[in-house]
Amino acid sequence: MGPILAIIIAILINALVIWIVSKLNLGLKVKGYVGAIVAAIVIAIVSWVVFWLLGLIGITVGGGLLWAIVALIIAAVVLLISDKFLPGLEVKGFGGAIVAAIAMAVVAWIVWWLLGLLGLA
Repeated sequence: MGPILAIIIAILINALVIWIVSKLNLGLKVKGYVGAIVAAIVIAIVSWVVFWLLGLIGITVGGGLLWAIVALIIAAVVLLISDKFLPGLEVKGFGGAIVAAIAMAVVAWIVWWLLGLLGLA
């Protein structure tokens, strides 16, 4: 699979995750699946910029529980920043962003696990 196709598939799967979490009312709302696709693209870009800036100023964390907590907080901040750029994306405060980030991680894990079982990932 080529890199462009891999990026498109990743965006579509992440959009599915965002759409599912939105339907579960866990701190994140998105208007329709097209809105979820746009949100997936914006969240990916904002996430890249945030991690790039953190690396630029020398903030790195090894692994383990501390990294998981830092990654969760960064994911919540990314959702809050993305909310400001997209009129079709609504995040319900920092608490909602934390809950949504956890839900997105769990749903993404389940989706990728199912795709792996089907031999598609």
